[in-house]
Amino acid sequence: MKKQQGFSLIELLIVVAIILIIAAIAIPNLLRARMAANESSAAASIRTINTAEVTYQSSYPTTGFAAALVNLGPSAAVPCAAVIATACLIDGNLASGVKTGYNFTAAGSGGPPKTTYSANGKPVTANQTGVRAFCSFEDAVVRVDPAGTGGTTVATCAAFSPL
Repeated sequence: MKKQQGFSLIELLIVVAIILIIAAIAIPNLLRARMAANESSAAASIRTINTAEVTYQSSYPTTGFAAALVNLGPSAAVPCAAVIATACLIDGNLASGVKTGYNFTAAGSGGPPKTTYSANGKPVTANQTGVRAFCSFEDAVVRVDPAGTGGTTVATCAAFSPL
């Protein structure tokens, strides 16, 4: 009889099965970790928008708060020049409205000058890129909506609990 060299088919199938079991255990944890990281980034982005709105309002007191999120960011066409339309207070990714699996909006209202604003961040795809939504207004307290819809107005955002 010849001595057999290499692995048998059964041995290879057992190794593949073990690898698949380990992957089945690890992938859900990876997805939950990614959602948690997205939510953390979204809360930090709302804080950044709060700071930018206050800075914008003190830099342009006759205008008040920024009319839209894009007014807080840089211009796409030219290098950053701080003017009312493009204040260069936040990065271009956040100013575009989509960052790390979340959609962001911010709008000033009232006035002129605009005396209030509301900022909102909600998941692009609920239960995949994030679960909770975050919002804030001129009191600069980040609030969380466990349902994931967020507060698009000052009144709806004020109803949510602080983070």
